[in-house]
Amino acid sequence: MLIVLSGIAQKYLKKGLEITTQEGKGTVLEVKEFRGLGMTIDAVLYDGEARKGDFLVIGSPSSEPLVTRVRALLEPAPLRELRAEKSFQQVDSVNAAAGIKIAAPGLEKVIAGSPLRAVREDKEIEKAKHEIAKEIEEVEIETDREGFVLKADTLGGLEALIKILKETGISIRKAKVGDLTKSDINEIRALKEPVAFCFNVKIPPEVEESAKDSNVKIFSSNVIYTLVEEYQEWVADRKKREEEAVLHRAARPGRVRVLPGYVFRQSKPAVFGVEVLKGIIRPGSRLKSGKEIVGEIKEVQMRGENIKEAKSGDKVAISMPDVTIGRNVKEGDVLDVFLSYEDLDTLEKIRHKLSEDEKELLEEHGR
Repeated sequence: MLIVLSGIAQKYLKKGLEITTQEGKGTVLEVKEFRGLGMTIDAVLYDGEARKGDFLVIGSPSSEPLVTRVRALLEPAPLRELRAEKSFQQVDSVNAAAGIKIAAPGLEKVIAGSPLRAVREDKEIEKAKHEIAKEIEEVEIETDREGFVLKADTLGGLEALIKILKETGISIRKAKVGDLTKSDINEIRALKEPVAFCFNVKIPPEVEESAKDSNVKIFSSNVIYTLVEEYQEWVADRKKREEEAVLHRAARPGRVRVLPGYVFRQSKPAVFGVEVLKGIIRPGSRLKSGKEIVGEIKEVQMRGENIKEAKSGDKVAISMPDVTIGRNVKEGDVLDVFLSYEDLDTLEKIRHKLSEDEKELLEEHGR
């Protein structure tokens, strides 16, 4: 990757970029071991100059910037078919814009995407630290408000993820570079909507298990738009499931006619036949005549078997413990399901899920 990026930088950027400082400014692309040199970083130097022996200041989102010293600079040789370990040549200095491999002590904990500075003097180190801290601070987010937690492998990836999610109206509580950890899960689980977006980062099995146990939803991908699409699909599916649950629990509009000649028991409980004229009736539905509630349906039966609900056009038998036929209810009566103000408010929120005849009954209620 470094050879390709370096080739592009050397071909298209070198003449177009003007070096504005002797201080070397760059970004870490990758951290990996290199035979003979130990742990190294591949970086793009986009401004200034880096020299062998320079102080190297590398930012870290989770700790103080690393300060080390450049032990070796390796520049990719001209692009040709060579084994990877022979495709670099040591140089004393490199100018922007260029891809460079850097060997230095203590690079093991460096994170890809971190900003770096190469400076000459001790007195320049603090300034470099301040610049890097400001650069990280401009991207990373940490608040105490409700919102989602974002993790990405690089600052550039994190910045892109923040931008896309903000455009979709998603509130962000925290955005950090690095892998998702158990500490993150413990924080997320306490949120109103426990969700984490992970862009191109590792999720250790124990963290995934902790998230599952804590009911934390993780969206993970190495493609930002896939993260957004999967989240939107999840939201739509969750909304559908929530509406179905409300639909199942809520009292539903319904109207029945008591069938003449189909009184099977007059009282305690009254058992009689009805035809559902509109909507739905269920066990637990309260029926009213005019404005007066006459009682609650205990069971609904069709062909001798209990059923969960009866719909428009069905002819069923119902039992009502508190009803006496001839006194509370008469053959031929038309009864409606009683809907409280709370029921009406709930049904209004899921109106699009109701049948047309249920909507007609709601209209009669003035909704």
